Amino acid sequence: MKLPEEYDEQPKMSLTVVRMIIGVTLFISAILVLILLMNSENIKKRVEEPPKQPADAVQSVTDGEPSDEYAQGTLTPDDFDFWDLYPEETEEPEQEESVKKEEVSDPATDGRHTLLVTADGKEEWVLISPYLPKNEYDYTKLVCQSELMKYFEDGRQISYVGADISKYHDYVDFVKLKKAGVNFVMLRVGARGYGTGQLMLDENFLDNIKRASDAGLEIGLYFFSQAVSKEEAIEEANLVLENIGDYAITYPIAFDMEFIVGDTARIEALTREEKTTIARTFMDTIANAGYMPMLYGNKEWLIRYVDLSKLTSYDIWLSQPGDIPDYPYKFTMWQYSNTASIDGIAGYANLNISFIDYSEK
Repeated sequence: MKLPEEYDEQPKMSLTVVRMIIGVTLFISAILVLILLMNSENIKKRVEEPPKQPADAVQSVTDGEPSDEYAQGTLTPDDFDFWDLYPEETEEPEQEESVKKEEVSDPATDGRHTLLVTADGKEEWVLISPYLPKNEYDYTKLVCQSELMKYFEDGRQISYVGADISKYHDYVDFVKLKKAGVNFVMLRVGARGYGTGQLMLDENFLDNIKRASDAGLEIGLYFFSQAVSKEEAIEEANLVLENIGDYAITYPIAFDMEFIVGDTARIEALTREEKTTIARTFMDTIANAGYMPMLYGNKEWLIRYVDLSKLTSYDIWLSQPGDIPDYPYKFTMWQYSNTASIDGIAGYANLNISFIDYSEK
């Protein structure tokens, strides 16, 4: 059977097209191979002989005047590695900041702490309460003249010199004491035994109060307490009141509770709250009788062993021998020496300064 003419010619046309495609493909492949060979040779040269960077290449770039290599496009990314010209950051700024923070938080300089030295010599920084009234004395106005501490404002003395007296000072010549510059005395009325709990009148009290009054000195009193209950505190206050007699007491009557150095006191088992309650009971009894009560204590006692937030209505008699006290809270009387020498007292004298003239209150 004979096929149509168009069927006969179709194979010839297809073969021609195929040959053309093969020819074009071979031509393109040859060009690609040639390009790859040329690039391969250039890469090999670059690897074997890397371009040398002139010493001033970085300088010329940074100065805004490109070097020949830069202009010709032969520099590589590594040629621009100039970051080592700048010093690396160190930890010093953070360390300095850390030091500053430590300095700010240093209790010795932050103004929020006060140094407490305990009876056994240990030191401890304690936080100053922002709620308790602070003293506002300017200690640059303190002047010590012949062991007598005085406080001046606008060139005028506004303080008063005192001495606290007990049987341990033996015989005191109050006339000489007044001539020596003392304005007032704080006389010990008595004490409670720290072991037995027995109440005792100071052996020299009655004689001291008479002769101090005759000498024209202002008189205040204090009692050494070892009370362990409110009832005992009232008992101690009543002993004071019963022995005042007709004498004018123009300065405060102070409550003095202390531990015993080298021995065990009966008050050592008391809690801070119990000591605070006993002190307040004694002073309230004194106030109810029409006299001015006062709390005596050293810095450790006042800060650690009683709750001052419950005793803010009472004046403070601070015991802190030295040139300048560092007790942060308000006080009105300061026992600044217990080793002073003054005419009228044989041996060491306890001297005080009062920032208030209680005789006018």
